Amino acid sequence: MCWKCGTDIDAGQPVTRSSLCPVCRSDLHSCRNCAYYEPGSHYDCHETVDELVADKERANFCGEFKLRLVFGGKAGAQAAAAKKAAALKKLDSLFSV
Repeated sequence: MCWKCGTDIDAGQPVTRSSLCPVCRSDLHSCRNCAYYEPGSHYDCHETVDELVADKERANFCGEFKLRLVFGGKAGAQAAAAKKAAALKKLDSLFSV
């Protein structure tokens, strides 16, 4: 899914440094589109990387890149709601008598 416009991206197709979103034309091989992008962590990346990528919205040469499949918005909200419901169900079963 494109971080900028929310367009679904085929996860079966490889995302290269030159890949662009078919709708908004933003770079797909970017930190903002990566599953490991985690603002606040070292270099804003969950993986151990040696160099800072200054522009998180532009294409980069990172070898750790993995396409993020779900973001915020409708799809992200649905995924978060399902995760929350599952956690609450487990919690309820833990304290059920």
